[in-house]
Amino acid sequence: MISPLKARNLHRDLGYFYIGLIVSFAFSGILMNHREHWHPEKYTTQSRLIKVDLPDKEEINEKFAENLGKTLGIEDKFRRHKIKKGELKISFENNDVEIDLKTGKGEIISFSKTPIISQMFKLHKNTSNWWIYYGDIFGISLITIAITGTLMIPAGKLSFKKRGWKLALAGILFPLLILLFV
Repeated sequence: MISPLKARNLHRDLGYFYIGLIVSFAFSGILMNHREHWHPEKYTTQSRLIKVDLPDKEEINEKFAENLGKTLGIEDKFRRHKIKKGELKISFENNDVEIDLKTGKGEIISFSKTPIISQMFKLHKNTSNWWIYYGDIFGISLITIAITGTLMIPAGKLSFKKRGWKLALAGILFPLLILLFV
């Protein structure tokens, strides 16, 4: 069994090593939790009203959406399109287009990436092999930090055996209950 001193040293050193990543993940995770309410990753630089003639809904496909963007003067990379609740929505790298299918009236919204925040979001989205492995090592280190934290106080009324296990159990049960009932 690992001694309380070795547990404390390992806990401290891993904590120091990962403090920047922990804070970055926590901060960008909070922002990502609320991305449906506002778009922290980007901010609007320009909004322009448009009116276009649209074909029948059945004729609107990916190629049409991409060409419409070019016709509207959008030169950045096409991402996707969708029709939802009577609106054609076209997404480009730096622009979004929303057009009412009945009236043809819409808006082009141009945006830029929010400095620092958009880069922090990449921590959660990046799928390159080296980052995945680094993330795995980080996850294992967080588990180690959690376990060594339970071993740092060996005995007494504040130890894991006397009090800590109850808090740990509550910490495990709370998210499980949320998953089951929400």
